[in-house]
This record gives sequence, structure tokens and C-alpha cells, in this order.
Amino acid sequence: MQTHSHQTGFLHDVEIFFHNLYKKVPWHLPTSVREFIVKFGPWITLVVIILALPVILLALGISTLLAPFVFLAGAHAGFGFLISGIICLLALILEVMALPGLFNRSIKSWHLIFYSVLVNAIGQILLWDIVGMIIGLGLSLYILFEIEGYYH
Repeated sequence: MQTHSHQTGFLHDVEIFFHNLYKKVPWHLPTSVREFIVKFGPWITLVVIILALPVILLALGISTLLAPFVFLAGAHAGFGFLISGIICLLALILEVMALPGLFNRSIKSWHLIFYSVLVNAIGQILLWDIVGMIIGLGLSLYILFEIEGYYH
């Protein structure tokens, strides 16, 4: 594993854990695919954020309006609704913060995307979407660790 920072603590330990799992993967993307992801990934992310922004703002407005009624359906439904909104917002903030550095191939931005993936996984666990969490986390971390070496 490349050591790009003097990062320590829990999140570093989580990163090391997943990196060690990744090292056991017997297949890897071709170099051309990894380079494509690194080169065009930030642009694709920017376009998706721009296109999603009106939808996200609308959803936040509707969520705020409907929140009291969702809790009337039950605490579990209300909790899930609230957690989903918070998780999506936090993940989006991390991705927006990472975007400028992704163009410059900054390892700090790579870490922000890593944290966004972890936030989404925690949200799926809290919503009992274990299968979705395993698939999403596995694919996301595989791609992230495939391209990590391009960031400094």
C-alpha cells in the first residue's frame, strides 16, 4: 500500500483492512481502463452532480415537507427516511469537496471519495440493506483501490 500521508487512527486502520482484502483479489483492470477512470472520472462526477443537483434540492425540499408525516407511519420508517437524507447529503458533500483534487490527482481527494463510500455503506447498514451494502462497497472499493496508485 502506498503511504501518501501520515494518516493514523481508526479510518487509517479501516483503509488498511480493506486494502489488505483488495490485495487478495486475483484480477485487475487493464491499465487503459484505470487510466480512463482517473482521467474522465472527475468530469463524469461533475456532470452527474450538476444534473443531480436540481433533483437533490427538490428531494430535500420534499423531504423536509414530508418528514413529520413519514414519522406518523412509524418510527422505523421515519428513522430510515431521516437517515437516508442525511447519508445522501453527507456523501454528496464529501464528493463535492473531493472534486477539485480529483482533477489534480490528489490523494486527499481520493481519501474523501473513500470516506464517501464508507458513509454510504454505514447508511445501508443502518437501513438493513446488507446485500446492497456488500455489493456497493465491494465494487466501489475495488475501483478505488485499482486507481489509488494514480493519486499522490
